[in-house]
Amino acid sequence: MRILLALITVAFVLPATAENAARPKPKNLQVIDDVPPPPKIDDSKKAPEPKITTRKVGSDTIQEYRMNGRLYQQRIQPANGPAYYLIDEKGEGKFARVDGPDVKYSVPMWVLLEW
Repeated sequence: MRILLALITVAFVLPATAENAARPKPKNLQVIDDVPPPPKIDDSKKAPEPKITTRKVGSDTIQEYRMNGRLYQQRIQPANGPAYYLIDEKGEGKFARVDGPDVKYSVPMWVLLEW
């Protein structure tokens, strides 16, 4: 079995090395020592920052995130308990609650067995 494995390995490796050895090398190769620097990044075209407005409603602190005048996210910090977010995912003005950075899972609910 080992001999067969060795023969198969040689059968695949030998033609590849023979092809590389038989290929002539070009004579006009040049060594490039200096690599040009990367292009400068224009700082004037930064991504727009959201405008964050903080307000108190009762004992809750609400931070509103707006981009180009459109409200897209709210962070609510209740006096007692962890903060949660209301996010407008489609831009329709309908906010869905998100309790943290966890991934949303869609659990399939198919009927597998009935009796």
